[in-house]
Amino acid sequence: MIEAVELTKNYGRKRAVDGLSFTVRPGIVTGFLGPNGSGKSTTMRLILGLDRPASGDVTVNGKHYRDHPAPLHEVGALLESRSVHPGRSARNHLLALAQTHGISRKRVDELIDLVGLHDVAKKRAGQFSLGMGQRLGIATALLGDPSTVMLDEPVNGLDPEGIHWMRNLLKRLAAEGRTVFVSSHLMSEMALTADHLIVIGRGRLIADVPVGEFIQGAGRNVVRVRSPQAAELRDLLVGPDVTVTAADDGALEVSGLTAEQIGDLAAERHLTLHELTHQQASLEEAFMELTRGDLEYHAELQEIPT
Repeated sequence: MIEAVELTKNYGRKRAVDGLSFTVRPGIVTGFLGPNGSGKSTTMRLILGLDRPASGDVTVNGKHYRDHPAPLHEVGALLESRSVHPGRSARNHLLALAQTHGISRKRVDELIDLVGLHDVAKKRAGQFSLGMGQRLGIATALLGDPSTVMLDEPVNGLDPEGIHWMRNLLKRLAAEGRTVFVSSHLMSEMALTADHLIVIGRGRLIADVPVGEFIQGAGRNVVRVRSPQAAELRDLLVGPDVTVTAADDGALEVSGLTAEQIGDLAAERHLTLHELTHQQASLEEAFMELTRGDLEYHAELQEIPT
């Protein structure tokens, strides 16, 4: 378990983390989201004791990271996959770390196989692709069989097969009762992987909720309807509290009525429906809506000259 209480960190005059409190619980995958510059990386560094907070506190499994006698057995972390000596092989890198904690060679070999590096285990890490380096970083995080796993952008550089593997690995770790804390910008993957979300912006907590509740909070409640009698259906549905707009493919998007209400009204008039679907906001849409006012960097869309 990770517990942060009123965590604050300043870099000069800039406040990177501002009174941040949250708890990451075992048994579920917790996603850590926020726009660029929101303080996610700083928060993770504070958890690991790589930075000292200006105020507040953060513990892992009831202790500061520095106070754990064998930290690799408590916390496995991936913050920077390239933090490996480029001249050292993947196996030797893991063996060197294993020796600091009395971890067996058998465990090293198990992890090399787990992350798919068996064929390149003797290759110098400096020659690794981004994806291979990421797999080595994940093996490093899991080396001590830790009860808490914290990964920053773990799918970065992975191919589709690797992303699928990572998703299943995170779910399996959580199912084993571990605390799993994952930062990612890939919203589609977080929607498939995370059970709970902690969202921050400008160093402050924005949301600490289950994924489903976060998406529902986006406020989008639209029903998509397709019918060969679209014009008649539109006239039937439009009312004081109901809006109907036409989609590009000719379907109707209705807000103010449930799918059941639309279906009943269409049945009363004997109108044919080819589609009747409740449209829920995606995680990406919900995230963009909730963090709109907390973006540190804004890009403007401009027409590209031809």
